[in-house]
Amino acid sequence: MKLGLIAMSGVRAHNSELTALGLTLPGFVERNRVIASLPSLGLLTLAGLTPSDIEMKYLEVPDIRELNGVPQEFDVVAISSFSAQIREAYELADRYRGLGTLVILGGLHVTALPQEALRHADAVVIGEGEPVWSGIISDLRSSRPGLKQIYDARSFPYSFANSPMPRFDLLDIERYNRLTVQTHRGCPFRCEFCAASIRISPVYKTKPIDRVIAEIQNIKSLWKRPFIEFADDNTFVDKARSKQLLRAVAKEGVRWFTETDLSVADDEELLDMLRDAGCAEVLIGFESTSFSAVDGIEQRANWKAKRVDSYLDAIRKIQDRGVRVNGCFILGLDGTGPESFDAIWEFARQSDLYDVQITVQTAFPGTPLYTRLKNEGRILRDEAWELCTLFDVNFQPARMSVSDLEAGLRNLVSRMYSDEFTGTRRAAFHRNYRAKLRGQATAGTKVSST
Repeated sequence: MKLGLIAMSGVRAHNSELTALGLTLPGFVERNRVIASLPSLGLLTLAGLTPSDIEMKYLEVPDIRELNGVPQEFDVVAISSFSAQIREAYELADRYRGLGTLVILGGLHVTALPQEALRHADAVVIGEGEPVWSGIISDLRSSRPGLKQIYDARSFPYSFANSPMPRFDLLDIERYNRLTVQTHRGCPFRCEFCAASIRISPVYKTKPIDRVIAEIQNIKSLWKRPFIEFADDNTFVDKARSKQLLRAVAKEGVRWFTETDLSVADDEELLDMLRDAGCAEVLIGFESTSFSAVDGIEQRANWKAKRVDSYLDAIRKIQDRGVRVNGCFILGLDGTGPESFDAIWEFARQSDLYDVQITVQTAFPGTPLYTRLKNEGRILRDEAWELCTLFDVNFQPARMSVSDLEAGLRNLVSRMYSDEFTGTRRAAFHRNYRAKLRGQATAGTKVSST
């Protein structure tokens, strides 16, 4: 049996004006290119669960328009993709099925819309892949009854204590600027718009720290000086465990990036550990700059809205440790109008954020946001998954027109990612951190070097 693991993650803005603008503002597309260039950790993990006697190959197909037919022939292919590229994934699946190849589809989009995906696949995986993969392999080996149409992992509780080593060795390491390691799955918060691993695993679960370290060490054996991205929704939820993780990671001498929430700034000990553990940058979803803008988007305890007034202080605390903050803001939230563009601009100026990520509120299938907006008649075109890029508008905003939102995005992007402003923000970060070090040295405090 020859198995192909195919990742399709070449997400690009559907709006041609925005694409053209992005080409002239490298800072605008910098983070999104990183995301699109990350290998599929899900597929590499399934590869780690696949018996050694099965011939495997991992492929990435960023743009099906560049293909004539299929990239390579297999007996079976497992295809993973984002919503924005799911039509292309379906087209590739159809091409493979036309050759008599068995096709398995899975991931966030497929979990949200399995019946849609089944029109283009022999089998679909709903939820986490790990607990059902051995059954899929067994069914592929068996002539009867053979592959089932649906493998629903939601009825099979999965523990990270059983997590396999992802097959990083299948990658051409030189093609990547970072590799991913997952330390946990899920998130205790319930943001209305979130289409991350919470939709795959609604139960928050952590991976044993020794297994996290083993994965980092495996990457180091393949790549002398790797940069790691922790593929988590919210890495530092459990502060006690986070400190254990940081102590272990610090021994590995790697630089890394992760996503977290604002509460990381509440724990001085954890903050002091970040830089020595190799943390280069944390990404934090601020979403917007006022209570009315973020009121209600976190649906469990309205936690984000309660923290708006502490944004500036939190950024200062983190960046004073020499750890960059990538502040994420969402345009088009129901509590915002055209005034929000200038408000975010002024906040970025005032905060000296090292990096800024601006996206448009996006109604992804399977999220509470999509359900609500569809019920309110505010989805612009049903099943227009190609608009789920985080930069295209797929809904009717509450307090502005679609054209207002699109124009506001373009204008804010032009200002925020100009060479001048990007340079100003980053210079301020380094200047402030050096001043902090000088102040600590004068006071006789032990500090880490730059």
